[in-house]
Amino acid sequence: MSDFLPFTRPSIDEETINDVANVLRSGWITSGPKVKAFEAALSAYFGGRPVRVVNSATGGQEIALRLIDIQPGDEVITTPMTWVSTTNVVLNTGGKLVLVDVDPLTRNIDLDLVEAAITPRTKAIIPIDLAGLPVDRDRLYAIANKHGLRVIEDAAQAQGATWKSKKVGSFGDLCSISFHANKNMTTTEGGALVMNNEAEAVLFEKWRLQGVTRFPDGSMDVDLPGGKFNMTDVAAAIGLGQLKQLDGFNAKRKELAQAYFRLLDTELGLELPPANFEDSNWHMFQPLLPLAKMNISRGEFIAQMKEKGIGIGVHYPVLHLFTYYRKLGYTEGMYPHAEHIGASTITLPLFPAMEVADVERVCIALREVIAASLK
Repeated sequence: MSDFLPFTRPSIDEETINDVANVLRSGWITSGPKVKAFEAALSAYFGGRPVRVVNSATGGQEIALRLIDIQPGDEVITTPMTWVSTTNVVLNTGGKLVLVDVDPLTRNIDLDLVEAAITPRTKAIIPIDLAGLPVDRDRLYAIANKHGLRVIEDAAQAQGATWKSKKVGSFGDLCSISFHANKNMTTTEGGALVMNNEAEAVLFEKWRLQGVTRFPDGSMDVDLPGGKFNMTDVAAAIGLGQLKQLDGFNAKRKELAQAYFRLLDTELGLELPPANFEDSNWHMFQPLLPLAKMNISRGEFIAQMKEKGIGIGVHYPVLHLFTYYRKLGYTEGMYPHAEHIGASTITLPLFPAMEVADVERVCIALREVIAASLK
């Protein structure tokens, strides 16, 4: 379908494409000078804090757990309303997963439940900035500091988001960011971890690439079992071009999100996301369908929207009801707010190359499909 509108699409300009071509011509395409330049640019963006890039945010979060020395039985608190990578890395590093429900309004982790879940075995909290809306950083760090806990901010979706005018990642503890293709800025695949000091950054570098330390005389040593998480210069060249445009991308996303609030039919019974235009980067626009009033399923809704040339995403089904997590003892009803959101959420098209006319087109199609489905 030539006029199909996907739920997301990256914007890569010609200057960036030319920079990638120059990297390919240079003969140095794996980790090299572009990676160093990208890390320096990210560090400047985050107020001078150390930043290291990796081939995925998942890898960055795994290394973050290594940095805080997660040991078998150490508890890590997070939420089931996230992509499963957040919890997979906790299990893969030997931590004990502790899930708590989300706040039904913000859809972010319920910090009251976080504090209630803390035990002597708790070592860390992983809050999720769902759809680019930051978790309350004041309350989060008040809890963490009170109990002596580390925080790994899962800011995978929060590039350029702010908390009280401060960029997410420019303060706090460890902060993980994603540069996946559907994020507000991309390196095609990739991620970064913002850290507190150079000692953490040096240790991160070891975990990132096989635990190797190289010395000026050409010798080397390995003193920990690192992995293979390094970013290529090809990806870093894309990241450098995208970072220059991030603030403009986010301004356009804000404009489009405001258009959704103006144009969506309030009579349809949709539950809209928080209208936060101060802190959110509007990574996604996610209403909840009024499924109890509809005579079609979410899957049927998505299919009918696709017939009208509109792509719809689902971010995310609750992870504790996936087969693997059910085998760990999780069942329906344990996290009712997250389950409601996970069962009824839809992701509408939102990306910088869209225009307000595209938002209007989405809203018209959505109105037609839902109105026809109401019981």
